[in-house]
Amino acid sequence: MKKRVEIADVLLEPKLQESVTVMGWVKAFRSNRFIALNDGSTQNNLQVVVDFDNFDESLLKRIQFHSCLSVTGTVVESQGKEQAVEIMAESIEVLGDVDPEAYPVKPARQTLEFLRQKAHFRMRTNTFAAVFRIRHALAFAIHKYFNENRFYYLHTPIITGSDAEGAGEMFHVTTFEPNEAPLTEEGAVDYKQDFFGGPTNLTVSGQLQAEAGALSLGKVYTFGPTFRAENSNTSRHLAEFWMIEPEIAFGDLEDDMDLAEDFVKYLIGYAMEHCMEDLEFLDKRIQNLEKNMKKEERRPMGLLETLRFVLDNDFERISYTEAVDLLRNSKPYKKKRFEFPVEWGLDLQAEHERWLVEKKFQKPVVVYDYPKGIKAFYMRLNDDDKTVAAMDVLFPGIGEVIGGSQREERYDVLLERIKEFEIPEEELWWYLELRQFGGAPHAGFGLGFERMIQFVTGMKNIRDVIAFPRTRGNADF
Repeated sequence: MKKRVEIADVLLEPKLQESVTVMGWVKAFRSNRFIALNDGSTQNNLQVVVDFDNFDESLLKRIQFHSCLSVTGTVVESQGKEQAVEIMAESIEVLGDVDPEAYPVKPARQTLEFLRQKAHFRMRTNTFAAVFRIRHALAFAIHKYFNENRFYYLHTPIITGSDAEGAGEMFHVTTFEPNEAPLTEEGAVDYKQDFFGGPTNLTVSGQLQAEAGALSLGKVYTFGPTFRAENSNTSRHLAEFWMIEPEIAFGDLEDDMDLAEDFVKYLIGYAMEHCMEDLEFLDKRIQNLEKNMKKEERRPMGLLETLRFVLDNDFERISYTEAVDLLRNSKPYKKKRFEFPVEWGLDLQAEHERWLVEKKFQKPVVVYDYPKGIKAFYMRLNDDDKTVAAMDVLFPGIGEVIGGSQREERYDVLLERIKEFEIPEEELWWYLELRQFGGAPHAGFGLGFERMIQFVTGMKNIRDVIAFPRTRGNADF
């Protein structure tokens, strides 16, 4: 196979009159003369000019939407206005044919719902190619940020015997056949005979293990897949998703909030520096989609405007109690426009979070010191015995993107909280020992990677920012 030059390189550093070989998929073939070719390396297509007299008609008929081609030709200055250079084709080889009648993806615009059913092809479309280039850039930026700040990357287990959230919404891992599991004398499943010698699950979080890392290495982070068996079918939930979870020893809630703000600003800044071509495309896409929408149905700001909004503003920090007071004194509450109730002790809903960000403060908001009854057992109990040192970072358009806390480092208090949550003490014996032997104040947070990509790309459904989504009733591909 001929040595290939990526289309991004041809467009960024064109060398006029040089003969090159490019390979990619056909985005359009106009007048049997102009091929728009794209290999995924850039949002922009490369125009290939075909002299009809130099090629067999049978070859040209094989060039269809998303056919895969190898083209060798000379780089020349473009005669058109939309591109600086183009290639005068000297030879064309069809690497992969497409039957236009059978191929499910058409040149006309397809709905995102339809493309989810054809997830193996959807990255060939401009929208999804942009999303997944940005996803890659953000993944790289995560490692870059933590490496530059002397965090250590910790690979935490996917299979676990503990529930970090205390919610019980987990996928069980077993080698037993469904109807052939051995039973104890009491009639319960005898997990002592299972592969791991006890009940195990797919992890919902690497946080507990990350705490062990931080209490040895000082600063660690995890970045890996997590699983939640929630019976949820919304645009914000997946059964399998990726989480970033930094953990810092010798840090309190204030340090945790500082880290969260700095981290997300870094990620957004990195995307705007390295992915502007794709972000501009997605911004225009949203503008086109919203042209005929009612004002109340549109995004409060354009995509690029929203990203700059987060970068350019210091995050507002308010307590949960202050947030509830503000919400109960708001016009939407008094006019009964909120769908969900606002009461001290209830969790804030997305509509409440968005009002705080978009209407009240007009900047990102960090809400801290939540009621202990709605937060996890490991969060540090405050002196009022009513709240815990927890925090959520709220963004425009999406609500919560980060949840974190100072961890409970006091052995006696943590043990009492575990009992309150009715979590078997023997499941967390090692976690308790971290407090018994050389414990220290520490804090951390979790950022759902897909939720962050949703925000940066402006995609409304979380299923459209992961290549092959896993949701209730769906594990295809």
